[in-house]
Amino acid sequence: MFSIHETELPGIGQKFVIKARSGDKLVVIIHDDGRREMYHFAYDDPDDSISMITLDDNEARQVAAIVGGIIYKPKALETIEVALDDLVIEWIKMEPDFPCLGKTIGELEVRKKTGATIIALVGKDHAKVLNPGPEHVFKEGTTVVIIGEKEQVKKCRYLIAKGGV
Repeated sequence: MFSIHETELPGIGQKFVIKARSGDKLVVIIHDDGRREMYHFAYDDPDDSISMITLDDNEARQVAAIVGGIIYKPKALETIEVALDDLVIEWIKMEPDFPCLGKTIGELEVRKKTGATIIALVGKDHAKVLNPGPEHVFKEGTTVVIIGEKEQVKKCRYLIAKGGV
């Protein structure tokens, strides 16, 4: 069973104990100065740390983007939906025939027409724009990361890929 337990470490920061469904255990300590320490524990002995890494704040945020699928998403997951209670996150790669190419987020009135929000754009070169504004132009090969309720995301996908809602 997957679980995350959080503990305050006075004068130090926060400690998160993550137990994966696989049985693996990971402890993450976020220091008040921004450092992160991560400890991986042996499967057969959850008290035996087998590896440890320390990251500064910038490194930790980059790793979070990688793990969270913002920087790279496996090909098999390009259209997968991740359910977060009533929210869904979907990645859509801009194909050459999409009618939205060359238009801005604002021109399409994405939020107004669909209720969904574009939370990131990831270019072919892996350059990313988090929380893009209405002036951002849709370009071929860019992956658009959308969040909203299932119906909102469905409308947004249709707007982007087909040109209507």
